[in-house]
Amino acid sequence: MEQLLEALDVSAGARKDILAWYLKHRWAPGAIREMHHPFRGVLEVIRWFQFQPNTAVGLVTGRPETLRKDTLRSLNELGKPYRVKFSDELLYMNPRGWEEGVADVKVAGLRHFRELGYRVFAFIDNEPANLKAVAADDPKKEVLLLHANTIFESKRTRAPRGTVRGKAYRLADLIPGEEALPTRVQLVWHGVNDQHNLRQFLASEVRWAEVDARLDPTGDRVILRHDSFAKTPLAPDERWFPLSETLDRIKAHGRAIKIDLKTGGSLLDSVLQLVKDKGVSDGDLWFNANIERLTLQGFQKLIAAHPNAVIQCPVDFLLPLILAAPEQAHSNLEMLTGWGINRFSVNWAQQDWRTVLDQMERWGYEVNIYNVPDLESFLQAVLLLPCSVTSDFNFPQWHFYGHGSGENGDRYEYKVRKAKGL
Repeated sequence: MEQLLEALDVSAGARKDILAWYLKHRWAPGAIREMHHPFRGVLEVIRWFQFQPNTAVGLVTGRPETLRKDTLRSLNELGKPYRVKFSDELLYMNPRGWEEGVADVKVAGLRHFRELGYRVFAFIDNEPANLKAVAADDPKKEVLLLHANTIFESKRTRAPRGTVRGKAYRLADLIPGEEALPTRVQLVWHGVNDQHNLRQFLASEVRWAEVDARLDPTGDRVILRHDSFAKTPLAPDERWFPLSETLDRIKAHGRAIKIDLKTGGSLLDSVLQLVKDKGVSDGDLWFNANIERLTLQGFQKLIAAHPNAVIQCPVDFLLPLILAAPEQAHSNLEMLTGWGINRFSVNWAQQDWRTVLDQMERWGYEVNIYNVPDLESFLQAVLLLPCSVTSDFNFPQWHFYGHGSGENGDRYEYKVRKAKGL
């Protein structure tokens, strides 16, 4: 702020008054969300570290001790959608005035945490001068220094040798694979509608495969196809993958299946008969359908045939109501649970999906997050611990090459690199 006022050629006296007002009002509750935005990915990374056993995230700031209450309130307001919480014990503030002796404060903060019994293994800061001060107090080089190479004032000061620099905060760089994820979240491989996706799915450790079920044009057989034939006409070389074959292979490999019913009526009857013929147990069975497709009668038929299966519907149409009129939305959700629906699906692409997830879980509903587009988004969703997360698993970083459900005829494409010398 001070550098900005100086660049605008504001007089020294006016700068002092403006800064005094700014420091007084910047922590007002109404200004928190408008004026304080962490860099993208920061809170998600903090969530990951807070989620690890015997690991804590401490904060050391040059802001004065007099702002402790407002600072904690601000931080926890920002962290709430990410389920990040900051405690009073893990916040070390400046005992001096605003931004006075910040480098010394950083060193004192790390010493404070050590005295509390913590082992400090990493320290991140945007100011090279602060990193240099911490390095000087760590002769044994026990602390990994991380330079947030974003905005900093001490440009003439070089960060200590061995400091790791970066501008991005990505969960995908921290989490090596699905084995590191919380086991309480059910993972669902979306769009297992063909041989390629089925092979990829069976080669993974993911338990649930989601398929899109509809009848072929003759109405004689249940096939796997995302789009209707009216939306995406039959291609000359198109080959259908029957649900019956998929059920056989998934059951043979000890996996579970989630069936997205694209229509009701005779499709529902055919699917129920196939599931019965194949002997799929309720514990390995999950149905998803829009309420306008299946209607009350269809959901009641599902629950009568498979009372212990997961019965799910998307509730994106209710999201505005959940945010604006939660009591009315809750009443609608209670009606749907009366139909036999025991899980609700929320679209990751919805802007306020985090707030909606939090509200629905406080009401006691199981929630599935779907339409998760990439690995980073997938990890963000999983770390919020919904009941389940559904994705195409197009994660080359993890050697997963799901190519999607075929919606609108689209598939993910992957480039094959040849090894040198071949």
